Amino acid sequence: MLNVENLNIDFYIQEDKSWFNAVKKISFNVKKGTILGIVGESGSGKSVTSFSIMRLHDEGFAKITGDIEFEDISLLNLDANEIRHIRGNQISMIFQEPMTSLNPVFTCGDQVAEAIILHQKVDKAEAKKQTIALFNEVQLPRPEKIFDSYPHQISGGQKQRVMIAMALSCNPKLLIADEPTTALDVTVQKTILQLLLKLKTERNMAMIFISHDLGVVNEIADEVAVMYKGEIVEQGLAKSVFENPQHPYTKGLLACRPSPTLQLKKLPVVADFLNNETGDMPAYLMAANLLTATEIEQRRQTLYQQKPLLQIKDLCTWYPISNGLFGKTTDYVKAVDGINFEVFPGETLGLVGESGCGKTTLGRSILRLIQPTSGSIIFNGQDITHLGKNELRKLRKDIQIIFQDPYASLNPKLSIGQSILEPLQVHGLYQNDAERKQKVVELLDKVGLKAEHFNRYPHEFSGGQRQRVVIARALALQPKFIICDESVSALDVSVQAQVLNLIRSLQEEFGLTYIFISHDLAVIKHISDRILVMNKGKIEEEGFPEELFNAPKAEYTQKLIAAIPGHQ
Repeated sequence: MLNVENLNIDFYIQEDKSWFNAVKKISFNVKKGTILGIVGESGSGKSVTSFSIMRLHDEGFAKITGDIEFEDISLLNLDANEIRHIRGNQISMIFQEPMTSLNPVFTCGDQVAEAIILHQKVDKAEAKKQTIALFNEVQLPRPEKIFDSYPHQISGGQKQRVMIAMALSCNPKLLIADEPTTALDVTVQKTILQLLLKLKTERNMAMIFISHDLGVVNEIADEVAVMYKGEIVEQGLAKSVFENPQHPYTKGLLACRPSPTLQLKKLPVVADFLNNETGDMPAYLMAANLLTATEIEQRRQTLYQQKPLLQIKDLCTWYPISNGLFGKTTDYVKAVDGINFEVFPGETLGLVGESGCGKTTLGRSILRLIQPTSGSIIFNGQDITHLGKNELRKLRKDIQIIFQDPYASLNPKLSIGQSILEPLQVHGLYQNDAERKQKVVELLDKVGLKAEHFNRYPHEFSGGQRQRVVIARALALQPKFIICDESVSALDVSVQAQVLNLIRSLQEEFGLTYIFISHDLAVIKHISDRILVMNKGKIEEEGFPEELFNAPKAEYTQKLIAAIPGHQ
């Protein structure tokens, strides 16, 4: 159905007045009714390739050569009107980020109906009927209600289903799914993958599935192409690529995902494989990298003989639901509902659960970024539940947070050096700004960045680098306790491995205590000493990682574990 031959893509860089070669003479094909998985890290050329198939590049700044044939039609030779007839109609695309792909000022239903009216030339009533039928097909609850809902009123998984419905609205022959499950809960991710497989079978569609996560691609793809720095370094049947990878880069991507079964001290990273002549895991990592049962037991004895650093007692954070003319409270959303637990000095407590379970609300309530409804927060022997603003500001030195989205939590008008320097100024640390700047440079070095990065702005960094900046800022005040809120959820698996290794090494160096919040159980198992499973505002289950994975008691925990890609 689709043949790509010697595709080469160059982009014009205005600042340098030069051309950058983003994709280097790659070739692949997609057969009818099959799924090709394209795998690689951010910047490898995956999305650029898919955009060229859709002819979405600004042709004033992109130079595309080679050939892209769709059902014997050369897409690169079509004019704007001809490609518009194919785009969205015969070839459709699910974009990576549904929140930015959906228009916030139109309802979800209107946006899907618009595509149907445009390509099928039907009236509004018929378009609405078809849209609701599509919402049923992609298993959206209450399709009529979601038709009239705006994107911000529905969950991430529901937004992704709306995007899938839009992509399917004209019954395409080829569907391109660009990172359609990134940052989704494992259970929602599994449902989306099952849905795409079901739709492919029922409609006999061809599909290109783009992801940085080999575990996800292994669940869905028939064939795989692995991209690295604009080239395809390995391709073939999914089963043979995953079971017997040949290229060091593929081996690295497979190895750096946290293992659901092994307990490693340090996650392998892609560089460990690329820098090794054989392309295999270096022997020193294999030999010394497994945590033994004795080491785990010794650590637990050390941790749990101490007094708790943090005690949470019957904590509740409820949001009132108001109705009627006078806004009378009729009910409450019980985001955090009667939570009790302790965290010990030097411990990493994992907090896991699906979106909406109350994890982030709990973390922000502990930090008093949200005022709890009732209960007690005791930090280092002091009840901080009702501290005033001045006392809280002093406390901020000891308790910090790494937010989920590093880009949104950094001021775009400040250089990253100024962002890290600012809390040092607020708290009056060090004698002057020269000393503070020296401290910032030390922190940048500590998180794997360079002194020359000081004057650069957030948009000039990759997602993994921005996450390192946020970690450096959290460390600036030398805190005792840090809450990591989904701090690796949207990162490439290779970058995720680097950041997780960094978080663990900083804990060892500075004696940090973490609450690590995530929806990813494999990550939580790797990083945590103990795990709390949260559901609907309550603690569903708690225990050591091996206990929860090998013998989960709660049905909810069993469901989460079953949804991990590749988990049997």
